[in-house]
Amino acid sequence: MIRYSLRCDRGHAFESWFQSSSAYEQQEKRKLVNCPTCGSDKVERAIMAPQIVSKKGHETPAPAPAPAASTEVTAPASTPLLMAQERELRAKLKELRDHIVKNADNVGERFPNEARKMHYGDIEHRPIYGEASPDEARALIEEGVEVSPLPVLPEDRN
Repeated sequence: MIRYSLRCDRGHAFESWFQSSSAYEQQEKRKLVNCPTCGSDKVERAIMAPQIVSKKGHETPAPAPAPAASTEVTAPASTPLLMAQERELRAKLKELRDHIVKNADNVGERFPNEARKMHYGDIEHRPIYGEASPDEARALIEEGVEVSPLPVLPEDRN
């Protein structure tokens, strides 16, 4: 999975996850990538800081580049409507994650092996979740194993 920082032609910035860079390009070409704020399908990738994985496996963002000077005036990001939409989105993400945790088996660090065994028919398919490094997740995707990250919310990091 890859996360892109995106910007629409009206200056709205947002992020989205894609299975690969080619998946993003295919969706962009078919006009399937839309701005969540205004619905515009004229979207392009914005400059973003890469994630750096420490020796302990924790991701930390690289220092973000200084924002480019812009003559366009944009609304502040903390408008009440946006805050309400953000709260609603977080509630739905939490609900999705809670559903997965309740209805799937946590296989922990065995996740890559268990997912492969199910993919290749060595064991019966069942809902699972667990842990995988970015390299392990990338390898699973390259093998055609369908995986998705569990949503992580800001309060999970506290």
